[in-house]
Amino acid sequence: MADAKLKPKSVDGTEPHGAGNSPQETASTVEVMPPPDAIEPDPELTPEEAEQARKRYLLKRFWISARRYWGRGGDKFAWPFSIGLLALIGMNVGFQYGINLWNRGIFDAIERHDAGTVYFLSAVFVPLVLGTVAIVTIQVAVRMMIQRRWRAWLTTSVIARWLANGRYYQLNLIGGDHKNPEARISEDLRIATEAPVDFIAGVISAFLAASTFIVVLWTIGGALTLPIAGFTVTIPGFLVVTAVLYAAITSTSMAVIGRYFVHVSEAKNQAEAEFRYTLTHVRENGESIALLGGEEEERNDLDKTFANVLRQWALLARQHMRTTLVSHGSMLIAPVVPVLLCAPKFLEGSMSLGQVMQAASAFAIVQGAFGWLVDNYPRLADWNACARRIASLMMSLDGLERAEQSDSLGRIKHGETEGEAMLSLNDLSVSLDDGTAVVTETRVEIEPGERVLVSGESGSGKSTLVRAIAGLWPWGGGSVNFHADRRLFMLPQRPYIPSGTLRRAVAYPGAADSWPLDEIKAALDKVGLDYLNDKIEEDAPWDQTLSGGEKQRLAFARLLLHQPDIIVLDEATAALDEKSQDKMMQMVIDELPEVTILSVAHRAELEVFHSRKITLERREGGAKLVSDIDLIKRKRKRNLLSRVLEKRRSPPKGITTSTEGGTVPE
Repeated sequence: MADAKLKPKSVDGTEPHGAGNSPQETASTVEVMPPPDAIEPDPELTPEEAEQARKRYLLKRFWISARRYWGRGGDKFAWPFSIGLLALIGMNVGFQYGINLWNRGIFDAIERHDAGTVYFLSAVFVPLVLGTVAIVTIQVAVRMMIQRRWRAWLTTSVIARWLANGRYYQLNLIGGDHKNPEARISEDLRIATEAPVDFIAGVISAFLAASTFIVVLWTIGGALTLPIAGFTVTIPGFLVVTAVLYAAITSTSMAVIGRYFVHVSEAKNQAEAEFRYTLTHVRENGESIALLGGEEEERNDLDKTFANVLRQWALLARQHMRTTLVSHGSMLIAPVVPVLLCAPKFLEGSMSLGQVMQAASAFAIVQGAFGWLVDNYPRLADWNACARRIASLMMSLDGLERAEQSDSLGRIKHGETEGEAMLSLNDLSVSLDDGTAVVTETRVEIEPGERVLVSGESGSGKSTLVRAIAGLWPWGGGSVNFHADRRLFMLPQRPYIPSGTLRRAVAYPGAADSWPLDEIKAALDKVGLDYLNDKIEEDAPWDQTLSGGEKQRLAFARLLLHQPDIIVLDEATAALDEKSQDKMMQMVIDELPEVTILSVAHRAELEVFHSRKITLERREGGAKLVSDIDLIKRKRKRNLLSRVLEKRRSPPKGITTSTEGGTVPE
């Protein structure tokens, strides 16, 4: 949990409606749609059938979100660019047909030794080539523009849902296939949006080309008459029939040989993602690993994970070898087949050389169109795997969203307090996503300026209670209420240090230039980090450079800049020595005398800096609040005589009487 400045907010996860004019604008205006209804598997299905049904639904789930790019809440340029791409594809096929006719003309002229026609067609060839190159170049630009904008739109939508209401944190608390979401959003989503545009453009181009040049083959080839056993057999459109049969053989061979391609590609992508995650985990926890001397154990884990990557790569390589056998063989044979088929007609004089070359060119184009599956099956398999991985993340987010809108598990409500109370917990219960209670029946009301310490043994639910207060833990019952228009600031045990300059780290989550340099330096001075003032504009890996204690001091410096109304400290001084801890707490009290504090800590020494202590005790059925005592007596209006008498009866300075009869530090 990262320290952050929060304001009272809606918890329905809605975002502004509309569509932007660019990927950057789209990022801020994408429409977040409600999640689709949950699909329960048929209990009568076998495990294998259920898995296949799940995979089919994953592809459907991906398209439920992805196709909205062309919908009412999508990018307003989606349809114009798409229609423009279709027009360019049609124009490109037209230029292909022009070059096909040019082939016939130039070879007929060469056969006739017609120099004038050869020179004329040579001149015509230049604009044909220039036109084709221009069309193809513009087509690539428009296609990649669609891919870029679609990726930007869908990535923004997924990130908006991922970050909303702390779901990025809640995913760690629930089961499901959503491990390593950053790789799914960055890499899998990129492939999932790039490949379909290529596929659709390729299919349309192949269809138009096949339709156009089948007519050419039928017209040029005519019928083929073969004498067989004393009979004559006539095959009308023999070039078309041959092209269709040839494509059917190669496509069927590819489908049979590569039937496991999707599964192997998906397993390879998953292995790669797990390897990246393991490497990232080692980097992020480098200090602890180094201090414990765990390099050998980490190396064994990395070797094991990488071995799985190599194993999946070997399986994928076998699939590539098999598909290459078909595709490369087809590529070598396809140009020769039409020449051999047309040779008898050419030799008997019923077909000119130009017609033979035109037929060969048309046959190659038709074969390429029909053989689209042969050339793109590996990419199609890769897209399947990536689309399913991003869809798995979407499904996990769907579940969290439905839980936010449903009362089946119970949701913690967030609202505003009545009266002057800064924070109130009304019958607050915290549970796991399966309904198991962690904290039950908690009622606490905190007044302005109170400093409340939450104590209890490890595992009693203190940190879980803090997450519920911050809105990160949604499951449970009751309500958490804040005073209207008051700002909450969280200080976790491990403060988040963003990349960039030290100035940005101190100002976070505000912008680095939100405070003058002098104020930031003054804040560092007050928390004992004045020796870093000379490096405040230095861009360095501060998360790795600063010690745990320095990070916690820096987090206290943020308090001085943001000056919140309510502070929640979750073991925020655990990395500091007792003297430094006392200094930080006293500094907060002196610099922010009106602030309300809620602390979670184990150290008894912190009681002196709090006015009230509540204790959680772990019990069967969930932790409960077992005591709520005043460490400092609450101020009441009293006359002068009563104050004098109380002063005479009071214990020595530094000791006060608790409501339970004992004595505790003041």
